[in-house]
Amino acid sequence: MTIKTPLHRHANMSHPATDRPVLLIDADATLSNLHACLGERLDAVLKYLDLMACIHLPDHAEHDINTISTIARILVQDVSDVFRVIEQRRFDILD
Repeated sequence: MTIKTPLHRHANMSHPATDRPVLLIDADATLSNLHACLGERLDAVLKYLDLMACIHLPDHAEHDINTISTIARILVQDVSDVFRVIEQRRFDILD
């Protein structure tokens, strides 16, 4: 028999594509690990958008532009979700 325990130390990530969260953030991770996660994603999306800004996409490449936008949105949403966890921890300390 499997006993399900609540995941109090995990925070949900945003999931506009699903009804229920499937990815979680370890809310108890060290601030340096959370910062590293943010840094990696933010650096990746900035490099990606810089690359996209330098490429010429023909006018008929609407599908490509939608894909680029979706990838950037997902990475920025990840960053926002981890920032939310850091902010919540800060407010928990102040309370």
